Parts: sequence; C-alpha cells; structure tokens
Amino acid sequence: MIIGAHVLIYSSDPELDRAFFRDALGFPYVDVAHGWLIFKLPPAETAVHPAESTDARQVHAGHRLQGAVLYLMSNDLSAEIASLKSKGIQCTEIEEAPWGLKTTIKLPSGGEIGLYQPKHATALGL
Repeated sequence: MIIGAHVLIYSSDPELDRAFFRDALGFPYVDVAHGWLIFKLPPAETAVHPAESTDARQVHAGHRLQGAVLYLMSNDLSAEIASLKSKGIQCTEIEEAPWGLKTTIKLPSGGEIGLYQPKHATALGL
C-alpha cells in the first residue's frame, strides 16, 4: 500500500533552503537528525508531462529516476505573492498560461520553485 509521496529538492545550500521552508513558508517538519528536516507538504497531486530533453532523469541511490519540477499551488496567487513579499521573498512577474497563473519563488540558495493558481480541475479533493 502506498502511503504518501516524498519529494526531493536538490540545493546548493540545503541549510538555507530548509530554513526557508521552515521559517518563510511555515511548513511543519520533523528533524530526523542533525538539522536534516523533512517537511509536511500541503495536499499534492502529480501529472506526467512530456520531457523537453531526451534525458530528464536524476541519478539517486545508483538508479536513474525520473526528474520532477515542484509547483506549490494557491487559490489566490496575488494574495500569496503579497504575503511572501511581506516576508522579503521575491517572486517573478505573474505569467498567464492556458493551465493557470504562474510565478517562481527564488530560494536562498539561488534555485527556484514554481507557484501557481490553477485554472484546471485539480485532484486535491479526491
């Protein structure tokens, strides 16, 4: 029985990005040892998209696993961006896509994650 999903975010400065998820986003967490935090995520869904390159995989534990992109979801993107801005967190300009309104959040390490307000039906309530 599958009980959940575990998303890996690779970072050039994991301590800074863990602090961001803990302090700026306020995600609850467990410390599994020595500051290695695992965060509770909001309800999630997944979609399988075509890869833009012939190899969208990441080597992990000796195996080539499929790559993934993280988008957090919001039902009011403008309000969420304003909330993040009040904490000193910058987002890119809002872009409109056929599937929703989107932006990116810059992490302290310099990496980015997506944030969007879906226009499509979601699987969150299933």
